[in-house]
Amino acid sequence: MMKRRHFLEKTSVASLGLAAMGSMSFSGWNAKDAVIGHGSHRYKIDLDWGKLNSKQFPVQDCHEMVQDAKGRIILLTNHTKNNVLIYDKSGKLLDSWGTDYPGAHGLTLHDENGTEYLYISDNNRHEVIKTTLDGRVIQVFPFPKESGKYQKKEEYIPTETAIADNGDIYVADGYGAQYITHYDAKGNIKNIFGGRGEDDHLFNNAHGICIDKRDAKNPILLITARQQNKLKRFALDGTYLDSIDLPGAYICRPVIHGNHVYLATIWSGDGSEGTGFVSILDENNRLISAPGGSKPVYEQEKLNPMHQTLKIFRHPHDVCVDEDENIYVAQWNSWASYPIKLYRV
Repeated sequence: MMKRRHFLEKTSVASLGLAAMGSMSFSGWNAKDAVIGHGSHRYKIDLDWGKLNSKQFPVQDCHEMVQDAKGRIILLTNHTKNNVLIYDKSGKLLDSWGTDYPGAHGLTLHDENGTEYLYISDNNRHEVIKTTLDGRVIQVFPFPKESGKYQKKEEYIPTETAIADNGDIYVADGYGAQYITHYDAKGNIKNIFGGRGEDDHLFNNAHGICIDKRDAKNPILLITARQQNKLKRFALDGTYLDSIDLPGAYICRPVIHGNHVYLATIWSGDGSEGTGFVSILDENNRLISAPGGSKPVYEQEKLNPMHQTLKIFRHPHDVCVDEDENIYVAQWNSWASYPIKLYRV
């Protein structure tokens, strides 16, 4: 995890003709009238989506969100009064559960023969837990001692999972030794690759992972190297393919919707606190829109360094994209605030 720093970076809001404002403060500005983003992907802002009675349904860090087959939005938080909050798309609370996940961090949904399951990566428990949508535990993946890479569970701090069509599970150890552990559906280790380092096939903060099936005949892994400002591409057998450079963007997990990749960007610029935005890549993995961030500009095929321009977000940690291409943004270390919804325009 990167060193936390005081927020020092100055941000420009000239594009909306506004004076600089403190994070999450919109005094004198009607955010609902603002449109953010660039090009084909622009959005209106709903700061009140999902707000609840914080005493009855508190959140600490809103880490990740997924949408199930019924259209419900499932939020994972590390507050053990209710680790999981389930909303409809309007922001109405439908259900809540979970008191046993103090380090709840990663949330992956996978449909297995018509039944959906959740995979929770817990930093504090140093394991991944598979549950039903109502919280019943199905399977636990403990720290992979048999891999030979770990001597004790504290060295293993999983942040995310990705599930293949055949049931194989890939676990990213983004806050530990930076390995990617590949299991079969029963929990047997098939492979382990990566590890800490700055080389192409290694990671500095392998924070997020997903399976990219945009080329149906050639699925691959997309794995973030957050401190390297890169999104790395690997074959399913762990062979390094190439990297997508996103200078100035400290990206969390990749979320694929249609032909696009969406990434919560938790910090930007020099990595100062409170500098997040959202990144959207097209089918060619080029950054085309950055709601809350600077306009993406490529020169000689290289992206110019990105930075926050509007203080709408503090620390975006995940995004969920619904069927109308609206974006729900969950945030880490953002004063226990509930998610923000962006409506596609």
